[in-house]
Amino acid sequence: MDRNTVLGFVLIGAILFAYSWFNKPSDAQLKLQQKYNDSIALVEKQRQIAEKQAKQAPAEQIQLSDSAKAAKFGSFAAAATGTEKIETLQNDLMEVKISNKGGRIYSVRLKKYKTFDKKPLYLFNGNESSFNLTLHAVNNQLINTGDLYFTPMLKDSTITMRLNAGGNSSLDFVYTIRPKNYMMKFDIVSSGMDSLLASNVNTMQLKWSQRLRQQEKGEKNENKYANLYYKYTTDEVDYLSDSKDDQKELPNKVKWIAYKDQFFSSVLIAQNPISSVNIASRVLKNEPGYIKQYDTDALIEFNAKNNKPISFSYYFGPNHYPTLKNLDKGVKNDEDKLRLDKLVPLGAKLFRWINQWIVIPLFNFFEKYISNYGLIILLLTLVIKTVLFPLTFKSYISSAKMRVLRPQVEELNEKYPGQDKAMDKQRATMDLYKKVGVNPMSGCLPMLLQMPILIAMYMFFPSSIELRQQSFLWATDLSTYDSIFSWSTQIPVLSQFYGNHISLFCLLMTATNIVYTKFNMEATNTGQAQMPGMKTMMYLMPVMFLFVLNQFASGLSYYYFISTLITILQTLAFRKFINEEKLLAKLHANAAKKPAKKKSSFMARIEEAQRRQQEIVREQQKQRQKRK
Repeated sequence: MDRNTVLGFVLIGAILFAYSWFNKPSDAQLKLQQKYNDSIALVEKQRQIAEKQAKQAPAEQIQLSDSAKAAKFGSFAAAATGTEKIETLQNDLMEVKISNKGGRIYSVRLKKYKTFDKKPLYLFNGNESSFNLTLHAVNNQLINTGDLYFTPMLKDSTITMRLNAGGNSSLDFVYTIRPKNYMMKFDIVSSGMDSLLASNVNTMQLKWSQRLRQQEKGEKNENKYANLYYKYTTDEVDYLSDSKDDQKELPNKVKWIAYKDQFFSSVLIAQNPISSVNIASRVLKNEPGYIKQYDTDALIEFNAKNNKPISFSYYFGPNHYPTLKNLDKGVKNDEDKLRLDKLVPLGAKLFRWINQWIVIPLFNFFEKYISNYGLIILLLTLVIKTVLFPLTFKSYISSAKMRVLRPQVEELNEKYPGQDKAMDKQRATMDLYKKVGVNPMSGCLPMLLQMPILIAMYMFFPSSIELRQQSFLWATDLSTYDSIFSWSTQIPVLSQFYGNHISLFCLLMTATNIVYTKFNMEATNTGQAQMPGMKTMMYLMPVMFLFVLNQFASGLSYYYFISTLITILQTLAFRKFINEEKLLAKLHANAAKKPAKKKSSFMARIEEAQRRQQEIVREQQKQRQKRK
């Protein structure tokens, strides 16, 4: 790892540090978060007390009398009693069960996927999800659909859950599943409800909650990619924090809300945007089998006199980029596009562009002809390294030019010994490079141009559902870590940052990077003095990546391992086929025939800075001599 590589990583570190610093929460935000946490704790405590009392109370005590039902539910009293029944809609891709209690979706199973331990994959099941509408009835009554029993009516691929309110008054939840599609239509249809509901209220309150199941082996990594996403009516897509409890009151109307896991999502899409939306995400730390709790509270425009359906759609399916992108196929108006492909985190604008237009098309092309995803990653790496070859070659030539000038640089080191002549030595070295036509910074630009690819791949592999449960060599799942040894004992610090396992691909990547660092340090020794601790830092960086990537997707570690290995082979090939004696002779020839060249403004500024620094050093030396 040469100094250009180190410079690249230092720049990335500085950017990440600055981003963390400027985005840290203010005192007001911390107080608001603490208030939210306290309210959540209070609600949870009240829920536990209510559950305990419900379990202890005899059945006859919790059943309401007819008069009590009439007082609480009014015209909907007849629907307050019933027995829960489950109806099923399904196609080739998913099975959706709907309960007559509340008319809500009871469970969703994706047929083509399994959990990490090979069990059927449910996005949610039973009480893990809830959906409730609050109606404002006459006499200031609040009617919650979740408390009432609907009457199911089946017709082909449609289930209608009807809430009868007596006479010709009813409220229907109509679910329609589509063949070979992860989308499901959901309509709310009212009939004859205007006399039963308050005439001065034109909204319904919607409450939707879901506890997110752990579907993957790496819980920590899965948590990192599980977010509550939302999209405004404009093209803006945003999300809550993935690492801590978070909540937000959305100021604008919202087109859709997504309860997203690492590889799967439940998305509620409104035909007419909803308003007054409050969303919350809570990390479930002590509930095995679950990772997060998502909640939405919003208002739906509703006019009981108008029997026009209120239309929604659900997306229950994988976070598969081509699938989500195709949902906008044929939609010409940008404002009408769902942009659900944003659920696949491919990085910021530049890195997302690389993944969208280069990496994913290449990946999909290889996928058509090759079923082994380890080989696909290998081919993808070879293509990327081939494209980057000119930049790699240019960076090597820049380092080689400085390396062959090492004897002259060492002579300058002897000519200007000591710290007091450091500026003279630096100026003489720069004059030497300028004389022979070598730019010390020319190796940095190729390295910086490669960094976006490096970061884009870092975002691509953990988000690629194609790698999920795909095996290669010893790795049984390229979308998560490839453990060759694990332990259950929690080791302070180590378990938190490294995990309780050893990933072989990550270990190979680290070892390869250490070998490359040693090899490259020897190959790029130009004779110039390095900063104190630079050598240690260069060896420390691969070790840091060992801790960072040990719990990441093994496909990512495998890519970095192959990429580094190819870089080593390229460097060896360069050294074998590039005659450094001829290169040195060419530099001397440049110095002999090259006329004096006007200094660039950049070099002029560097030399001016060096001159000023030299004056400061000399002034400090004079002051020390006077004190003596």
